[in-house]
Amino acid sequence: MNYINLSKKEIAIKLFFSTLYISSVAFGGGLVIIDLLRKRFVETYGWIKSEEMIDIIAMAQSTPGVIAGNAAMIIGYRILGVRGALLSLLATVLPALIIVSALTLSYNKIKDNVIIISLFKGMQAGAAAVILNLVYKMGKDLVKNKNILVIAILITAFIAAFIFKFSVPITILSAACIGIAYSYYKLYKEGFKK
Repeated sequence: MNYINLSKKEIAIKLFFSTLYISSVAFGGGLVIIDLLRKRFVETYGWIKSEEMIDIIAMAQSTPGVIAGNAAMIIGYRILGVRGALLSLLATVLPALIIVSALTLSYNKIKDNVIIISLFKGMQAGAAAVILNLVYKMGKDLVKNKNILVIAILITAFIAAFIFKFSVPITILSAACIGIAYSYYKLYKEGFKK
């Protein structure tokens, strides 16, 4: 099916229910939801480009708040403006609100249940696999253009976060500053060529 030529109403409905579905089944945190959002809106619908999704993930990660909600809002805004952002945010928050409310009300009854504990352990393993898959695909998309600076930032940021335990905001802001400095350097250098 061609998802590009839908009416705004059809896109709004697909956007809301796709995001609602993803948020309902994506146990394991924001990065799991992000991978599912990428598959749906980049691969299935073609409403977002792969390179754009990397930018969306970077923005969602570097702004305050829940990464899944941030990413869904940015994707919704990119697709349908403010209406899309609000629809996506509502669809992302609604399942979590319902599930957390139900768990809160029944916590004392289920906290020691062996089946529930095993269920959560299995979901953690599945979520880790999905996150590793997302990391692989994002890394592949970043290095496919063979931009040495991007690859150097990727490796340096990984070493800073993984080995030296830099915080996520410091790592992302540092990488962003290097990217901005490089862009200004390129613009400055191109100015001399003209």
